[in-house]
Amino acid sequence: MPHQPSRQAGFKPRLAAALIAAACLPVAAASQENPQPKLSAKEETITVTATPDTQFREGGNDLVPAYLDGQVANGGRLGMLGEQDARNVPFNVIGYTSKMIEDKQANTLSDIIRNDATIQPVRSYGNFGESYRVRGFLLDGDDISYGGLYGVLPRQITSTALAERVEVIKGSTAFLNGVPPGGSGVGGAINIEPKRAGSEPHTQLGVDYTGRSQVGGSLDTGRRFGDNDQFGARINLLHREGESEVREQKNRTSLASVGLDYKGDRLRTSFDGGYQKMTVHNGRIGVGVGAITQMPEVPDNRTNYGQPWVYSDMRSRFAALHSEYDVVNNWTLYGALGTSETDERGNYSVPKLVDNKGNTTQTRLSTRYIADAFSGMGGVRGKFDTGFIGHSVNLGYSGVYRKTRAAYTSSSKTGVTNNIYDPSYLDLSRFPTVASGSNMDDPTQRSRTITGGVSLSDTLSALDDKVLFTVGARRQDVRVRNYSYTGVEDQKSRFDAFKVTPVYGLVVKPWEPVSFYANHIEALQPGPTATSKATNAGNVVGVVQSKQNEVGMKVDAGRVGGSLALFEIKKPVGMLDSNNVYGLYGEQRSRGMELNVFGEPVYGVRLLGSALWLQPEMVKTNGGTNDGKDAIGVPRYSWSVGGEWDLPWVQNLTATGTLIRTGSQYANADNSIKLNGWTRLDLGVRYSTKVNEQKLTWRASVENVTNEKYWASVDDSGAYITQSDPRTLKLSMTVDF
Repeated sequence: MPHQPSRQAGFKPRLAAALIAAACLPVAAASQENPQPKLSAKEETITVTATPDTQFREGGNDLVPAYLDGQVANGGRLGMLGEQDARNVPFNVIGYTSKMIEDKQANTLSDIIRNDATIQPVRSYGNFGESYRVRGFLLDGDDISYGGLYGVLPRQITSTALAERVEVIKGSTAFLNGVPPGGSGVGGAINIEPKRAGSEPHTQLGVDYTGRSQVGGSLDTGRRFGDNDQFGARINLLHREGESEVREQKNRTSLASVGLDYKGDRLRTSFDGGYQKMTVHNGRIGVGVGAITQMPEVPDNRTNYGQPWVYSDMRSRFAALHSEYDVVNNWTLYGALGTSETDERGNYSVPKLVDNKGNTTQTRLSTRYIADAFSGMGGVRGKFDTGFIGHSVNLGYSGVYRKTRAAYTSSSKTGVTNNIYDPSYLDLSRFPTVASGSNMDDPTQRSRTITGGVSLSDTLSALDDKVLFTVGARRQDVRVRNYSYTGVEDQKSRFDAFKVTPVYGLVVKPWEPVSFYANHIEALQPGPTATSKATNAGNVVGVVQSKQNEVGMKVDAGRVGGSLALFEIKKPVGMLDSNNVYGLYGEQRSRGMELNVFGEPVYGVRLLGSALWLQPEMVKTNGGTNDGKDAIGVPRYSWSVGGEWDLPWVQNLTATGTLIRTGSQYANADNSIKLNGWTRLDLGVRYSTKVNEQKLTWRASVENVTNEKYWASVDDSGAYITQSDPRTLKLSMTVDF
């Protein structure tokens, strides 16, 4: 098919115009708002007691109220359907709050996600990025949404200092969220909700210590202004740096973000913007699987088989605007826009195993990666009745445009010998450049991905909302363009596709605390990106369609809550063929059951538990060679049991603990190489008191208490395995004013 620059070039402005109009329409309508009258002193007192952060507008941007002690929310954002109570929707969604983030001393998103056994943190593609598997399918770190918008958050690693909520939707979500630019997330999605100023003035100063010598300081402050506290501002600052428990590995994180919002009678709007820089020097990455017949013994957890000249610098700037305007009662216009700029530089050297004794060869790869993304959504939602049937309808559009540029230099493929048990320093001069692509100071364009879709849904309710039926359809367009390092478009990997995909969901609530649900959902999205080991590295391979069926139940008994789900998901998957070409070779079919339980069954004792049982079977592989085998890197079971106990003999002293177990997983397509299962224990303690009306909280925890060493995960292609983190001490103190 010939190149058509005029049509492609025109798409982005048309997309931008449509999204800007959707987002700005509520702002233009603000001039029609009735001015709020001056309240009497008595009325002002009543207004102040109605805290903005505890109000909840179903379907909007207001957060689902936290459950009991404030660590878990039984619900979250379902894309264009907005924030939803989990009990009322035919999807499995849960939210983890900023209080849990603080109490777990979670520095990055993986630190909080690993407490949910249905999500498996993994490392990606021989670098320091964080990715996840949900229900056995990859969710790339670049495909996490921010306030429901894709393409906004910093690349690879996200600091939890940005997050008021970390919300997890389990199951296919393309109908709800639109299509992520990286094409992952078939098994589920993660959304981060930005921080907002609460009803009470708040300032928190914090200091923390991690690992061998990492020291950090933070500021989190928020205020509301105006006669009725309609204006809000929230500022977060963070800096942390020092050596980790892995020998000689040094990490640095700097972050600044601001959140501004307005809450009027009809108009609600917000702006969030920020900057994040993360740096890793002398980092231990992963280990290349290479030519082995069985998994080697795990080195000492503190062993660093990286090199002093290995580093990664990741800088991101991002911004998002959200608006809602109530046109009339029960009818709301909404819109959102987001954008980000990412610049990543790095030197990487992964030791590639050549035998089962830990001997390796190492090469050098230096990269420059730049990504620009623009995303948005807009639409209208409303409620009306037809006889005894209620309707909640939503008509919306969402889209993402992402352009990437890249360059590289690399050393000889022969490599330099080393050993992961007794690693040697290899001087950088031993890795001269023998191959390169593009200019490191001015990288060429490597890919463009454009996704957009219009969706229409209606949730019909009857019998006082005891029966809710959701039906909808989405027309999804996907366009993928790949380019060589010389800037020439690769016609063979050019993809254009569209499809109308349906969604059906049913919720039945026979008793107040119990709801049963079922759903069927389909999605069309870009295929995965070829890994660095492939001859077509960096190319997006095809367009894939996935399907999910799910049934389950949810319980909210006041003091305890939870969910149980049975599901099946089918999706074409990317693999390397015998010529190291990455493509869509086969289909992964995941059938499983997942369980989540949370709450405070006994006063002063809080529980958070989860479990996943999974059959990640490969089907339709080339010639049926690997049919019936397990998908690479997907354990058949995992569980996590966490708890807190407010010790009765010391007021405000709490003991904490989490036990995590993950089953074995395979590192190659024919299942001949296996990573053993592993167990990890984390313990901690928390104490708070008041000094001159200021609240002081001390936290201490030890992660991997027994210093278990294990191969923790393997990437989807089976190219890289990642080792467990060493025993790590974390200390922190916060002062709330």
